[in-house]
Amino acid sequence: MNLDNALGRVRVVLSRTSHPGNIGAAARAMKTMGLSQLVLVSPHSFPDPVASARAAGADDILAGARVVDSLAEALEGTVFAAALTARRREMAVPMKWAREAAADIVRFADHGDVALVFGNETKGLSNEDVALCHMPVKVPVSESYSSLNLGAAVQVLCYELRMAAVNPGPAPSIEFEPATHEQIEGFYAHLDRAITASGFFNPENSKRLWPRLRRLFGRIRLEKDEINILRGMLSAFEKK
Repeated sequence: MNLDNALGRVRVVLSRTSHPGNIGAAARAMKTMGLSQLVLVSPHSFPDPVASARAAGADDILAGARVVDSLAEALEGTVFAAALTARRREMAVPMKWAREAAADIVRFADHGDVALVFGNETKGLSNEDVALCHMPVKVPVSESYSSLNLGAAVQVLCYELRMAAVNPGPAPSIEFEPATHEQIEGFYAHLDRAITASGFFNPENSKRLWPRLRRLFGRIRLEKDEINILRGMLSAFEKK
């Protein structure tokens, strides 16, 4: 896949952005690195003249931005999603640094749309938001001052994605078709029904089970055929 096609499949998702200037800064950062898909989850203010001013010529990115109500909606149709987070998540899959994560994101772009998810300027992403993604990603900032502006964070990750697309490393390609976000979430919903009906899972007393199950399957990087096998097994168990 050529450079433009690879980067064209990357969605930059900004979740619940509070300041419209950061949306404009993100659009500018994206355009300088050749990315074009911007998705906004419940922004505080958009469209907004402040966003347009900060975009500094990237008005086409803002004009094409898609506004949705939830992160799940923003991730529909993607085959991989990475969540930028500043802190360790106990129940998340293993974290990767931005540079090595970028290589994974570009490889998955061979198979469909991928997403790079950024949280609110103050609160970041919730544990539930991170759980919807396949990989937590961190930028190796200074421990003495780790505050990174949202626009700057988008710029860093977009740069790493471009470098990964320009100079792909020797990492192996993905042999089988990855499952989409909807297929994985459909499997989780099916599993929830099955283990609840069986009595194994009690939502009132087993609050830590679901984060652990998501972490388990998240480490595997489920493929489409594997989803079909697992759901077929669940259907057979339910009939018994």
